Amino acid sequence: MMKGKKGLVVGVANAHSIAWGCAQALHDAGAELALTYLNDKAKPYVAPLAAAVDAPVFMPLDVTDAAQSAALFAEIDKRWGRLDFLLHSIAFAPKDDLHGRVTDSSGAGFATAMDISCHSLVRLTKAAEPLMAEGGTVLTMSYYGSEKVVPRYGIMGPVKAALEATVRYLAMELGPQGIRVNALSPGPVKTRAASGLAAFDELMESVAREAPLHELVTIDQIGETAAFLASDKARHITGQVIYIDNGYNIRG
Repeated sequence: MMKGKKGLVVGVANAHSIAWGCAQALHDAGAELALTYLNDKAKPYVAPLAAAVDAPVFMPLDVTDAAQSAALFAEIDKRWGRLDFLLHSIAFAPKDDLHGRVTDSSGAGFATAMDISCHSLVRLTKAAEPLMAEGGTVLTMSYYGSEKVVPRYGIMGPVKAALEATVRYLAMELGPQGIRVNALSPGPVKTRAASGLAAFDELMESVAREAPLHELVTIDQIGETAAFLASDKARHITGQVIYIDNGYNIRG
């Protein structure tokens, strides 16, 4: 389904991360991947995964570092001369702001969360745009807390709401160039990032109990959806938030 496609996956932290589930599915579908790692501390966890999918491009990327981003896209241009898809799966908020009330969040913390979790998608998409001259796909990761209030999800709720609105605007602006932009909204998955949320285990238990299919999603299932959306079979889908949560979001 993805044979011959070239893509960049940003956000693989370890073998349990959603981005890794997506990378595996994309690789299994035939895509060639470029992977990034956050810093030297993260590299030992990601390097074996990059090797497992035979990633010819494996470089550091802190999305707040413009020089790293420029170097990454220059290498992709040099090696492939194009990019068929970009998968953005990163989010961050300072702990004090994440664990507190939205009412009490600091301006600096809110701005940091918005910059890394949302505006980084804009920056990466802009960098990818010249490499998608024949069209392409951009995918990002949202969560149900963008639409409804999820206890203790805190400022990430407003930030993910902004991310989903950004997806719609990017889709409208880039559609004439054949570039599709969509968000995946998985149910809770036990990842390192999610473990920073207060009472996350309780959230997972309630979702498994209340979802119509009475189970949690896996990173493999999320990856299968990402591979479909990045493929030509989804060439008429753009500007959407696709829920992968066993139906949890339809509850009244």
